[in-house]
Amino acid sequence: MSEDIVGLNPVRAAGAVASSALLLAGAGWAVRAGWEVRLAAAGEPAGGPPDQGDGRHRALTSLEDGYHLVSSAGGVLTAVCVVAFLVWLGRVRGNARVLSGREPRYRGVWVLIGWVVPVVNLWIPRGVVAEVYRDSAPGRRLPRVVDVWWGLWLVGLVSGAGLLYSDSTDELIARAYDNVWPLVLCDLALVGAAVAGAAVVRALTQVQTERAALHV
Repeated sequence: MSEDIVGLNPVRAAGAVASSALLLAGAGWAVRAGWEVRLAAAGEPAGGPPDQGDGRHRALTSLEDGYHLVSSAGGVLTAVCVVAFLVWLGRVRGNARVLSGREPRYRGVWVLIGWVVPVVNLWIPRGVVAEVYRDSAPGRRLPRVVDVWWGLWLVGLVSGAGLLYSDSTDELIARAYDNVWPLVLCDLALVGAAVAGAAVVRALTQVQTERAALHV
């Protein structure tokens, strides 16, 4: 009997896509961190930072121009990752409802806006994932990697250099010249969050696949 026949959404393919997208996004942040180190090692040009103030910008060096490309590519990979992860999360949430026979605590729009609304985004997304796992695998302890993923994600979220930074790319370049390590540490936290997130996706996908197999 297939997952469809027992009323469950197929999750293997969505899980594979989501975990792969997370790893690709992590690779993008790793490249960005490496590029920031290269900028710091090269040192700020004699002309000063790219943003000269009062709307004036000097011509970029090839290294600075490359950082713009790396940042843009990383942004695209992150956007793809977000879509893939939310598609997977929607599927496993639906399965968890079938498996547990009860409505989830966080419903509807909160699954989406819980990631971006200040303050509540510090716990709602983790709560959604944890609830799905517990409803899918009653009696099992929540994998430690969930807390590792969420802790690293929060570092990248609130550090001021990661997902919610308000600086332009040129301003980030200036920060790399001035003090690169906060930027690099934030990037590495996001790399770790991506790797841990891929492990979370695989763990939850696996338990739902195992539960579906029990209905065969």
